[in-house]
Amino acid sequence: MFRRLTLAIALGLAAPAAMAQSSAPSWLLPDLLAGAKSEGALNVYSSVNEQEGLPLWQEFEKATGFKVNYTRANDAALTSKIQIEARSGQQGWDILVTTSVTRLPPALRAQLDLPEAAAIPAQMRDPDRRWFGIYANYNTPAYNTNLVKLDKPPKDFEEFLTHKEWISKVGIDALEFPWTRSIIDHYGEEKGDRLLKQFFTEFKPTPVDGHLALARAVAAGEYAVTVNNYVNLTNNLKMTGAPTDYWGQTPAGILLGQLAVNPKAPHAHAARLAANFLLSKEGQTAVARFGRLPLRKDAPTVPPDALSKMGDAKIMMLDFSPEEEKLWQKRYQDYLRGR
Repeated sequence: MFRRLTLAIALGLAAPAAMAQSSAPSWLLPDLLAGAKSEGALNVYSSVNEQEGLPLWQEFEKATGFKVNYTRANDAALTSKIQIEARSGQQGWDILVTTSVTRLPPALRAQLDLPEAAAIPAQMRDPDRRWFGIYANYNTPAYNTNLVKLDKPPKDFEEFLTHKEWISKVGIDALEFPWTRSIIDHYGEEKGDRLLKQFFTEFKPTPVDGHLALARAVAAGEYAVTVNNYVNLTNNLKMTGAPTDYWGQTPAGILLGQLAVNPKAPHAHAARLAANFLLSKEGQTAVARFGRLPLRKDAPTVPPDALSKMGDAKIMMLDFSPEEEKLWQKRYQDYLRGR
């Protein structure tokens, strides 16, 4: 379930000199850097796949010389792990990067005053300064361009259901409860429930373990379409020449990738320095370069037209309390099982 990796960048004797130069990035705060030098490492817990996460943290390693220990698992597993560690008095993590940071109790999220946070839109950071958005996962359908020809893509989920040629050719993430909520919120309880039951009964979507695996399966032609996946994953595969693309469809949910710092972090200075890095122009540019959609206006998306096909899709911000997550997880599983 958990994958622990160590990134080791051999910077040699030139690293301290390089960091001392006036060209050091603005996020590399001298007071935090001085404290972090004695700590010498950073423990990152993240749900970002290694293909994107490891190159991003190598950027931090190159600038600081610190070793990054990267533990990767899904959102639910990480939040559960952190709470178990807290109850047992262990402190394994410094910084958490997932779409479920807000499901941790506030007491497990340090209040931070970081200079780079001001550039993140206000609605995408916590007024209490206990979490900050760093990327956006836009959720839309995706398809295999060899298997599906779309002259006029469905404008909404209701129109998606008219494409009977996709029956038994649809993949879906095995934990796609946020999409379920977006349908209910958009259409209302009665109509949304009816449309979801129709979709799962008629189209018989196949659950796939993870959004990246789902994006690859669609690109490989294992499924003709998916009713919902992250736009950035589809774009990443498309840029490699894979036969896949997406379209904007109402409702289009947005899940923020968020960061939080452990108030009892074993490497407290390094954790705050890492948070400031992720919020900076340099960090956000790296976030985009390695596959995510940044939140800062001065950080370009990759590709530049990453969201050009969203069209007039209605955007819906999604977030969950721990209680809401349990409720919608169960509801999604009930739909999958035909209940």
